[in-house]
Amino acid sequence: MSSSATTDQRDGSTPFETAALSTPSAGAPFEAVRLQRRALRDDDVLIDIAWAGICHSDIHTVRDEWGPAHYPMTPGHEIAGTVAAVGAAVTRYTVGDRVGVGCLVDACHECEQCKNGDEQFCERGAVGTYNAKDYHGEITQGGYAQQVVVSESMVVRVPDAIELDVAAPLLCAGITTYVPLKRWGAGPGRRVAVVGVGGLGHMAVKIAAAMGAEVTTISRSDAKAQDAKDLGASTHIATKDEGALRAAKGSFDLIINTVSADLDMKDYVRLLRPQGALVNVGLPPGDLVVAPGSLIVGNKAIAGSNIGGIPDTQEMLDFCAEHGIAATVEHVDATDTTAVDQAYERVVAGDVRYRAVIDTSTIRPA
Repeated sequence: MSSSATTDQRDGSTPFETAALSTPSAGAPFEAVRLQRRALRDDDVLIDIAWAGICHSDIHTVRDEWGPAHYPMTPGHEIAGTVAAVGAAVTRYTVGDRVGVGCLVDACHECEQCKNGDEQFCERGAVGTYNAKDYHGEITQGGYAQQVVVSESMVVRVPDAIELDVAAPLLCAGITTYVPLKRWGAGPGRRVAVVGVGGLGHMAVKIAAAMGAEVTTISRSDAKAQDAKDLGASTHIATKDEGALRAAKGSFDLIINTVSADLDMKDYVRLLRPQGALVNVGLPPGDLVVAPGSLIVGNKAIAGSNIGGIPDTQEMLDFCAEHGIAATVEHVDATDTTAVDQAYERVVAGDVRYRAVIDTSTIRPA
């Protein structure tokens, strides 16, 4: 912990302040501030955050592009660090454990969905890591900070085989792509296409290849063709090349669409083999338009996929550790907070390869 964190409460026994990055309003630049965290409840874990990933959804939320947001806001739901203190009733973790926190920080744990390990579908309403009202009426603040307090039920263990900087993006980008690949049967003998080679897409390629699938990447150009093959793809399709998509008609059992741009669905449905599925994990602004007949002929499906629950998230981390998978990252030094603003612009421009992670030790409030 840097010298800027001298007022942090190391045992969490009382409410405390921690260094954080915050934005006061939509479109405003980040500021280094002192953020208040709650005192530990009996089931809470206090985490010293080492790295916080920048997700495109952070940008949408900070810029108020997904509906009214709560300000001031500290975003961040790709959190990796170590346990600094635990509440009296905590049994799963001890001080020094390497841990992570993803998109959720609470759920009821009593409804059918929670009992099934799908806390993201909690019937009471899962609590997001930031910009969400928790069950106590407080607005959550995320991981662009040096410490966070989270219920142990929403914390996962980071295997020793994965460094914390490259583990952080797995808590969103990793689980978001792992779940549909698992559900729709990526594996040996299956042909998987990944649309978009970015923060989500690069993880989809790595995970699908590790599952044993034959992977093809689809992007606008050949700019990332070699990168895609280095990540594990065997083939790359550039949509700017006339006839490239038509030539791939009927090629894939599963397509994972990671982009947030509006695509012509008919072009991609044609790529599916009979019984194939096109699964969207990106969130484009427009509606998906598809002719029902294009699905009925061939028993094809278009689906969406959210993040995963805590059991799937832990399974994903263990899978990645077993197969030597980690996010490909660029480090962001937040000593000058404009570096984070600049990283946002680079993410939007598709210029980050492939996930930007903030070194939280560099956050220094005045």
